[in-house]
Amino acid sequence: MKSLPEKDPGNPDHRSPGRYLLWLLRAQWRIASAGAALGVLWMLGHVLVPAVIGRAVDAMTEREAGALAAWSGVLVLVGAFQAAAGGARHRFAVACWLTAAYRTIQLVTRHATRLGATLHKRMSAGEVVSIGMSDVDGIGDVLDIVSRGAGAVVAIVAVAAILLTISPPLGLIVLVGVPLILVLAAPLLRPYREHEEEHRERVGDLNTRATDLVAGLRVLRGVGGEELFAGRYAAESARVRAAGVAVARAESRLSGAEVLLPGLLIALVTWAGARFTVQGTISTGQLVSFYGYAVFLITPLKTLGEAAGKITRGLVAADRVVRLLDLAPERATGDGPPAPSPKTDTVLTDTALTDTALTDTALTDTVLTDTVLTDVDSGLVVRPGRLTAIAAARPEDARAIADRLGGYAPGAVDVGGVPLHLLGGLRERIVVAVNEDRLFAGTLTEALTPARGPVDLEPALWAASATDIVAASGPDARVAEAGREFSGGQQQRLRLARALAADPEVLILDEPTSAVDAHTEARIADRLAQARAGRTTVVCTTSPLMLDRAAHVAFVLDGRVVAEGTHRYLLDTDPRYAATVTRGENTVHEPTGTGAADGFDAAGDAGVVDGEGVRS
Repeated sequence: MKSLPEKDPGNPDHRSPGRYLLWLLRAQWRIASAGAALGVLWMLGHVLVPAVIGRAVDAMTEREAGALAAWSGVLVLVGAFQAAAGGARHRFAVACWLTAAYRTIQLVTRHATRLGATLHKRMSAGEVVSIGMSDVDGIGDVLDIVSRGAGAVVAIVAVAAILLTISPPLGLIVLVGVPLILVLAAPLLRPYREHEEEHRERVGDLNTRATDLVAGLRVLRGVGGEELFAGRYAAESARVRAAGVAVARAESRLSGAEVLLPGLLIALVTWAGARFTVQGTISTGQLVSFYGYAVFLITPLKTLGEAAGKITRGLVAADRVVRLLDLAPERATGDGPPAPSPKTDTVLTDTALTDTALTDTALTDTVLTDTVLTDVDSGLVVRPGRLTAIAAARPEDARAIADRLGGYAPGAVDVGGVPLHLLGGLRERIVVAVNEDRLFAGTLTEALTPARGPVDLEPALWAASATDIVAASGPDARVAEAGREFSGGQQQRLRLARALAADPEVLILDEPTSAVDAHTEARIADRLAQARAGRTTVVCTTSPLMLDRAAHVAFVLDGRVVAEGTHRYLLDTDPRYAATVTRGENTVHEPTGTGAADGFDAAGDAGVVDGEGVRS
């Protein structure tokens, strides 16, 4: 039994849909060749049956009992051979289908992880879902039809050769008629492919709209927009149905031609054979054989028509896969060598370093918690081993900086003076956690466990103030898709716990407490710095509670850092910063002691909150 999926799907040729399908065929040539060989043997078994029956009829006509018994025995053996070959062929055809489908899913998944944030900017979620739901079927069908298609071609050639041997005119009818049928059916393939492409596009759009509706259902209910968006979905669904009807109409024409045209050829062969029998040119048994071959030809000819349709559909599906594989990440994914450890704490913002200097340096022992991280575009300098906060007048500016620091967006970012894209293992060493991240289905423990393997989740849950969620649900509780059974605040705390459990060298958080109440936010703010002690942490936020716990705050205006210092220092010295973090309201802050922390709730109101988040 073949083990699926493959450990390594390989490197596909995605220059065109046809090249991709040929690459799949080469990648699994052993299975495909075995299936094709068995398909040929299976069809040859069919070819032998009319000839054996014809000989048996002649023996019966001539009253030769021994010959009749012998040919009857041969017929039984041919039937057994045909059944064995057919079963084996089907097994290899299914294996070929599954291998192609799994290999495509592996390639798409692998490339999607490489693309990262680039994927949702360049291709909709519905298109990606459609690849996994329907396109892999079309691609698998192309590989599946290889075995039967090869057998069909050999069978037609064999039948033509037999008929030429017995009766040259009948053989010529078959040799001329088969290509003529293919030529007459060819014009029907183009409209079928065009309608299939349109239907495929509309299905992708509909899946995208469905994904958006599911993700935003709570918001739609809150604003009363369910009926409006349901109407839009219904209209889009109607367009998909119309496109599907057009595909079915084109497919029915093609299927009708697959029956009609071979039927005309069979009628011609039967009529000519009957005339030759009356004239004494061929025997009664040969006439029976001719009729059997005429009926049998329906199967290989229909198989060729089916192959044309499946290859057409497969090319449409492969086109979608190729378009995804052609996408390039906006920034390298960090598969290059690690950046070197800096000799000093000096910030180097000139990224025009020579390739020789980068490749000849020992780049294997870098520790990012000892390394300065610099976003040249904004002027932000992230000192190692401490909690840095980014307070931006426009939230999108802070998010843009976070994307650049994490390597998800292009920009000049230095790691100790070396460009970020040369950093090895970027995705493991720098983690960017945003509120659009999803919780995955599975047990709660599985949803929170980082990719590197099981860890002690308790410290991360404590820091994210999420211990109560796990205690209430249980560590083995099943998490539904996207964690929809949890409230927005609970999802946010669980996502934060997951990011903390990963324990990266650099952790970048975007508004990690925007959905929690002030008491919970105060607890998280107090515990985050403790949990990340000695590690580099960047928090994009305008929450005074979070900003007050940061060792350093950078105020960003129009995409540039315009002021830096502690939260309290900036409140006293920069009115623009004070207006940003207090929403323009007057604030009063007093020194805090060991057991208390001054802060503001989510609405910007001043207040004193103790270490457990209880307002006093």
